[in-house]
Amino acid sequence: MFKSNLNLSMTLSLIPYSLCDGVSLSQGKGTGSFGKRRNKTHTLCVRCGRRSFHLQKSRCGSCGYPAARIRKYNWSVKAIRRKTTGTGRMRYLRHVPRRFKNNFREGTEAAPRKKATAAAV
Repeated sequence: MFKSNLNLSMTLSLIPYSLCDGVSLSQGKGTGSFGKRRNKTHTLCVRCGRRSFHLQKSRCGSCGYPAARIRKYNWSVKAIRRKTTGTGRMRYLRHVPRRFKNNFREGTEAAPRKKATAAAV
């Protein structure tokens, strides 16, 4: 074979990019390394259900879990509006106005209505 005066770094730069399998020879933090990022930083939060729970911080970026109080800031009024009372099911609270009209009476039976029975006969 013939002896070349080119050093190793020059010969590597002469290799076509398609023969290198798309792998950069010196891996930096830029475009070439974004395909390698496979680990997830956030997972589902058990309190709000959003994928905002940071695994290393052990803190939810949306609701603030495991803090006792829900995360809420007045600089984001629209976010407060999305999360406020009335945007969910309100399983308990939606029945309270009707129960208030009856003074929260429970366990009683309605008295027979005399006018309704007289009109039916």
